[in-house]
Order: sequence, then C-alpha cells, then structure tokens
Amino acid sequence: MFTNSDEAVINKKLPKELLLRIFSFLDVVTLCRCAQVSRSWNVLALDGSNWQRIDLFDFQRDIEGRVVENISKRCGGFLRKLSLRGCLGVGDSALRTFSQNCRNIELLSLNGCTKITDSTCNSLSKFCPKLKHLDLASCTSITNLSLKALSEGCPLLEQLNISWCDQVTKDGIQALVRSCPGLKGLFLKGCTQLEDEALKHIGAHCPELVTLNLQTCSQITDEGLITICRGCHRLQSLCVSGCANITDAILHALGQNCPRLRILEVARCSQLTDVGFTTLARVSVSDICCFTPLNQITDGTLIQLSIHCPRLQVLSLSHCELITDDGIRHLGSGPCAHDRLEVIELDNCPLITDASLEHLKSCHSLDRIELYDCQQITRAGIKRLRTHLPNIKVHAYFAPVTPPPSVGGSRQRFCRCCVLL
Repeated sequence: MFTNSDEAVINKKLPKELLLRIFSFLDVVTLCRCAQVSRSWNVLALDGSNWQRIDLFDFQRDIEGRVVENISKRCGGFLRKLSLRGCLGVGDSALRTFSQNCRNIELLSLNGCTKITDSTCNSLSKFCPKLKHLDLASCTSITNLSLKALSEGCPLLEQLNISWCDQVTKDGIQALVRSCPGLKGLFLKGCTQLEDEALKHIGAHCPELVTLNLQTCSQITDEGLITICRGCHRLQSLCVSGCANITDAILHALGQNCPRLRILEVARCSQLTDVGFTTLARVSVSDICCFTPLNQITDGTLIQLSIHCPRLQVLSLSHCELITDDGIRHLGSGPCAHDRLEVIELDNCPLITDASLEHLKSCHSLDRIELYDCQQITRAGIKRLRTHLPNIKVHAYFAPVTPPPSVGGSRQRFCRCCVLL
C-alpha cells in the first residue's frame, strides 16, 4: 500500500471521492506526509477541498510570504478559515495574492503579523466579501483607513479584533459600525485613543453585540458605557479592566439593560464599590466575575453574589484586601458553590485564613484556587481542603522563614523577598 506505485491496492479498491473524504480528516502535517507517498496520493492530499481550514501557528517561524501565496493558489475558493497568528514574515504583498485567490474566506487571523498595513485591509475589502471574523490584534500599523475599507467591502463582518492598534480613533469605529450592523464581537483592548464618542457609535449601531473588550481604554467614562448598555441588550461579555474613570453608575446601567450578561471584568476600576455590585448582582446571572484588584470591595459584595448569582463559575478577588473569611463563608454556602463554582482567585487577600478553605469544602466543582501571598493560609489548611477535594489545583507560595536577628539586635530584619529586591 505504501509504495510509489500508483497501482497500490487502496487506490484500486476505493473511489477517488471516498479517498478525498478520508483525507479531509487529516491535519496539515499528515497531509504533507501523505503527499510524499505516491503521485496519486500527492494529488489527493493537495486537493483544495482538503485545505478548507488551516492553522499555521505552529510553523510561524518558517512561514514567509511565498508560502501563503502558494497555499492560496492551491486552495483557491475552498479555503474558509486561515490562521497566520504570529507569522512575522507575512506582509501586504502575500496577503493581496491571498485575497485574490481565496475569495470565500470567512475567518482570518493575522494576530501579531506586524508587517501588514492598511493595504491588506484594502485587499480584503476588494476581494473577500464573505469575511466574518478578522483578527488584527497587535498589527500596530493599522489605522482608521483599514476600518473604513472593511466597512465598504465586508458587510458580513461579525467579529473584529483590533487590540493594541492604537492609531484607531472614533472616526474608524464610526465608519465600521455603520456598515456592519451584524457585529457580535469587538475587541478594542489597548486602543488608547478611543473616547466616549466611539462608544456612542457602537451603542447606536450594534444591537447584536455580544462581546466587547475595552481593557485599558483609559479615556472612556460612564457616559460612553451607559450608551453601550442601552443600545446593546444582547451583551454577554464586557471587559473594562483598567478603565479607571468608571463608577457604580455603569453597574446600575448593566443591571437595568443587559440581562444576558455572563462575564464582567473590572480589574483596576478603583471607583467601583459594594453598592454598585449589590445592584448588579440582584438582576444579573453572571457566570464569571473579575474584581481584581478593587480595594473598596468587601464581604457585602460576596453576600450578594452568593444570593443572586447561582450560575457563578469563575470569581477573581485578587488584591481585594477587605475580603474576609465571613464573605467566603457566605459564598461557600450559596447555590453556586455546590455545583457551579470552578475557579476562585484569592491571592493577596491578607485577611483570608484557613477558615475560608473550610468554607469551600462543599464546592464540589471547584477545580482551581489561587492563594499566592495569603499569609494566614497554612499548608495544613490546604491539606485539609484536599482531603475533601482531591483533584483541586492549589496555587500558593510560602515565603521562607525570616532569619533570626543578628547578635546585638540592632540590625533591621528583612524577609528574603525584600533582600532580593
């Protein structure tokens, strides 16, 4: 069977259509190996119908523009999904050829392809009208011109990631959302020039929006986010971590307008308090909440979560320094604890003790707990927790014991971490 002869038994017994069907289940590496078996297998393995989904991330160091051009010529209209994530050698010229040859592409990831510019988006706009998902994260040469081009030629766009494309402003966002009303996912992490005006355009034109990431968009305020809440009632995931200007008003707006909210990330939003989270918890059924680090959050928020969020699966309380064992006790006795809660992060919560671990024993679905720098947690407490939850992953660190003072007692005592620093 595995000879260079095209008269091998398998080629005689099975029709070409069935062989192609078998080959369609193989990955890129296996297809390339099969292509070297015989002439007939070469034709079968390299048939465009077998190359509808390609992920070249594992080969990113070796991929150059000519490889992408060759793939596009081989696949043609068959190719639907292509990931070039991290392929630093791919530039505008190769992607223009790709766009011309693969006009049925629906999902394209160019994450980290730092050589590409607005020219690539112009090519996609001109030749790829079926494009639905586009990832341009960390392509820092992308500007408003790219978004305007996509708005003209890719009306079916559903998901766009332009994280860290910090040249994008409200003008680009306005052009995009006006022509792509079906947008469901927008990832704008690190787009530091975006202001409330950009969010107002999103709220007015993206009624289907499900996921929005605005991490470190430091200029946005409650005004823009409230517009999002009022216009995007299907919103399920919102990340505003690092948006230090927002207050409890946004939590009230989410509670009143976004009943489908499942994931909320508000790390480093220092103006948020128990009052806002209490309001949100009473009307929300969030699965994932990330509060780290919020110094004003207390046990009061945990009490409300334990009562009103029975589907809570992931909870991050890192650096929430006012959280105590009592808050964890309420959480551990709440409806989410027995069957839902899978991850809880408590690192750098100085008031947490072994008593909290006792309260979490009943969380049968708990898969991971973070306890870094919880100085009142002991190895014995962790051991007792593991007797009840033997498969749990516990991430903790116990600093070396402080050395005894030197003779004379006049020298200041430092822990090893301070000495290293």
